[in-house]
Amino acid sequence: MRNATKLTTAVLAAGALTFGLSACGSSGSDSASDTSGPLVVAASPTPHAEILNYVKDHLAKKAGLDLEVKEFQDYIVPNTATEDGSVDANYFQNQPYLDDFNKKRGTHIVPVVTVHLEPLGLYSHKVKSADALKSGATVAIPNDAVNEARALKLLAANELITLKNGAGSEATPQDIAKNPKNLKFKEIEAPQTARSLDDVDAAVVNGNFAISAGIKPAKEALVLESAKNSPYGNFLAVKEGNQDDPRVKKLAKLLTSPEVKKFIQDKYAGSVIASF
Repeated sequence: MRNATKLTTAVLAAGALTFGLSACGSSGSDSASDTSGPLVVAASPTPHAEILNYVKDHLAKKAGLDLEVKEFQDYIVPNTATEDGSVDANYFQNQPYLDDFNKKRGTHIVPVVTVHLEPLGLYSHKVKSADALKSGATVAIPNDAVNEARALKLLAANELITLKNGAGSEATPQDIAKNPKNLKFKEIEAPQTARSLDDVDAAVVNGNFAISAGIKPAKEALVLESAKNSPYGNFLAVKEGNQDDPRVKKLAKLLTSPEVKKFIQDKYAGSVIASF
């Protein structure tokens, strides 16, 4: 997509040697990297890679930053590649997801700067409003821990379901206390939710995957996540110990510049919201 390279696991292994980065076996603070080469950043195609490519094409040269963008279609490899040194940084995730990932996989990824929010939305090819969902309707939701809970909280906030008291960032359908429409939930990988819309009655889709599928969240969502006080802002992240890499600092400054804010506002028209 958009001339950026998509990496397989095999290519990543080779890439680690090419980039000359070393990884630490137990703690990110001991990692070392060559800061003289290009800054290689892993990103989801939309909007993350698009935002990074805007920086690369319009701002990086003047700032003295050599930026290379690598696209990934999943939510796992960008972190594992950052951990093992195959890439220098990543830009695709929010804090609850990263906390869960680090805990379960023993990685040492840390945020650098928050850039934007992609509101999670409920979409349908079969009904025009959430209220129009029939009893027993099937709703697709992401199956990773954080996004599944986030999807259920969106439905609860719009009174489609009620969650049990204390249901937190790892909530699943088993934490539903009331389900007046007797909704059935199809748990699938987040990148597949938008593609499932012809097969289910509705789907909760992450903003980046909605945009990639040609959906306009600000206009087409039946219900849309509020940006107010949201913990789900997406940020630039690195392996612990690499926060002071001068290239990372340059990119962090550029990603939170007035030029990038205008680019986000103009290109995404409310479907992606700058968080700075």
